[in-house]
Amino acid sequence: MPPARPSGDDRTTPFPTVSVVIPARNEERNLPYVFARLPRDVDEVILVDGGSGDRTVERARELWPSIRIVRQTRAGKGNALVCGFAAATGDIIVMIDADGSTDPAELPNFVDPLRAGADFAKGSRFRDGGGSTDITPLRRLGNRLLNGIVNMLFGVRFTDLCYGYNAFWRRVVPELRLPDPASPCPSGGKRWGDGFEIETLMNIRVATAGLRIQEVPSIEHPRRHGESNLRTFRDGARVLRTILREFRRYVSDRYLAVGARRRAEATGRPEATRTLNPAESVTRAVEPVTAAAWTAAQAGTTTVIPVPQGPAAAPETAARRPAEVGVLPTGAKQPEVS
Repeated sequence: MPPARPSGDDRTTPFPTVSVVIPARNEERNLPYVFARLPRDVDEVILVDGGSGDRTVERARELWPSIRIVRQTRAGKGNALVCGFAAATGDIIVMIDADGSTDPAELPNFVDPLRAGADFAKGSRFRDGGGSTDITPLRRLGNRLLNGIVNMLFGVRFTDLCYGYNAFWRRVVPELRLPDPASPCPSGGKRWGDGFEIETLMNIRVATAGLRIQEVPSIEHPRRHGESNLRTFRDGARVLRTILREFRRYVSDRYLAVGARRRAEATGRPEATRTLNPAESVTRAVEPVTAAAWTAAQAGTTTVIPVPQGPAAAPETAARRPAEVGVLPTGAKQPEVS
């Protein structure tokens, strides 16, 4: 895989590194296929273990001696991914599945759009060149309906909503405002975003943040061994609720942004506002905020981040709303890494 060349502010990194995050639970039999097809020159591989009862962790270490093992803090694929994102050190993060359904050999196809200027490379089974030999007619219909709802509500043109092969610059993570991996487990066992709805949540938040998205054709394969944890109706309902919740948040944020702009016009003093039109490109002035917030999160400290003025700035300061810029509180429990 050729070295990535980022665009925008990422040009300051001459040779960006790539971290691959793989959530896994009882995938011992599938890992040989996955690691055999993973490009050997990736800089970091992180396997997030969900409490496997087989030799998933041991087999991963045998197949990829430099692998980092992270123990997820709660249940669910979404929580596993967030724990992996928190542990990743690469400039680019690629998320794939451990069951062999996403082909690691396609990884360069996801890195290339980031090199060309995209912020987020989103896998699609339904673009020309993509496909699936695994999806059932019922799941295909459900994905099409849910995808259509998102396109209508958020003004985007996605072709695939619920696919787990994505790549993005690590500086994007704070923009996603994903569930804090250090938060305690609720009585129900999961926080919102901890389950299979994670892909939908990420796609919507990337769009509403105004980031540049490039869809990448991808072939989905059947799980090689074992049974999927995906449940069509249960997880489809969670995805639909996620869409509706995110739309309410989107409308609320637009209302706040309009209010801030009107106050600024009335007082003659500029207020920090944020563009929430997914059709617009992100204003790069927001990146130092997210980068600084991520640095603070990595160090386990909180910090007051100056909010840039203009259409891409957050509606409130980091001191008032730390979750908005991805800052974890001092002393917060981090995912266990070995």
